[in-house]
Amino acid sequence: MKKHFFPEQIALLPVIGRWLLLATLVGVLSGLASALLLASLDWATATRLRHPWLLYLLPVAGLAIGWIYHRHGQSVEAGNNLLIDEVHDAKRIVPKRMGPMILLGTVVTHLFGGSAGREGTAVQMSGALADHVAQWCRLSKEDRRILLMAGISGGFASVFGTPLAGAVFGLEVLAIGRMRYDAIFPCFVAAIVSDQIPGMLGIAHTHYAVPLVPPASLLTLGAAVLAGIAFGIVGMLFANLTHSTGRWFKHHIKHAPLRPMIGGALVVAAAMLIDGDKYLGLGIPTIVDAFAQPLPFYDFLGKLGFTVLTLGSGFKGGEVTPLFYIGATLGNALGYILPLPFPVLAGLGFVAVFAGAANTPIASTIMAIELFGPQIGIYAGIACVLSYLFSGHTGIYRAQRIAHAKHGLQPEKKLAELRKDDADASQ
Repeated sequence: MKKHFFPEQIALLPVIGRWLLLATLVGVLSGLASALLLASLDWATATRLRHPWLLYLLPVAGLAIGWIYHRHGQSVEAGNNLLIDEVHDAKRIVPKRMGPMILLGTVVTHLFGGSAGREGTAVQMSGALADHVAQWCRLSKEDRRILLMAGISGGFASVFGTPLAGAVFGLEVLAIGRMRYDAIFPCFVAAIVSDQIPGMLGIAHTHYAVPLVPPASLLTLGAAVLAGIAFGIVGMLFANLTHSTGRWFKHHIKHAPLRPMIGGALVVAAAMLIDGDKYLGLGIPTIVDAFAQPLPFYDFLGKLGFTVLTLGSGFKGGEVTPLFYIGATLGNALGYILPLPFPVLAGLGFVAVFAGAANTPIASTIMAIELFGPQIGIYAGIACVLSYLFSGHTGIYRAQRIAHAKHGLQPEKKLAELRKDDADASQ
């Protein structure tokens, strides 16, 4: 135990002040970037809905995105995985082109009807900005790592309006089974500051209502357990199908620009075949409906298929909003058989499928409380933890390390390396 209390605290003040300034700057930049993204996606979605024929140009848009990334974006194509890699093992400054390229690619994807999200774009834009703040301030490798984590937190918080979940997401997403608390203050500051910016600019987040959460009982808690298991399996299915679809396109279509062009043609054909307009774009209206009324039980499969095809073939955007859609509609479908109200199950699915696919049960539980209120907390905690466990050692972010396996100990690896080891062992 230290004999002198005050000197340590006084010495901490300049450190706190320094990180407060740096994280606030990152938070402001992250919030501005997310505000630009949200406004751009609102425009793209409204334009597509006014002009449905734009969907038929999705293959052309895919060719353009593929060509631009092939010629100018190979250094940033890894996206969120590049940021996670740089946090773990800093090798080079994140290229400045990452932000504008992912913004352009995401807006084009949504303008022409691709099924994708927005979190990946916000995180990449914010991470790139944070890294250049670190470069401008000549930070050390360790401080640069912390500022990158703050950028990830700021991007996530501001794009969804969930500052606490965003802060924890930046700490939790890097490695399964371990959180680094040395970045907790910058991550919280960046997330809280960034969350304020879109609202100050008049950009509102979608509100999802869970009107009544029943008191906890053995019956309702058991329903949350069963739902959490289902959410985890579907989260694992989404991650595995997205990765395997990407590998298939790369193996069979050698010229990179042709991959999203062919994927876009398949999306258009599928949308025409099954009248799949509701599975295109972000799908916010259907997510809202999942909290308000019973939906067809197969809606989660439709969104899963369209998103896997869109992202797996090379279009740009995030995975998280589609996971919200998949989870909310799956929860809605489980309302037919489980003894919980379907708005509650939609809310649990909203966060828990994401918890399993991204391996972030704590951030997802906090997100449920921020979005739906504290009364859902016990159910969300159960569903997110069970989803995390039952999704296995897979995930949407291939650069995640495994610090501690979900069932015992495992050497620290990327998820991609673990899957390769499993494949080699099976041969």
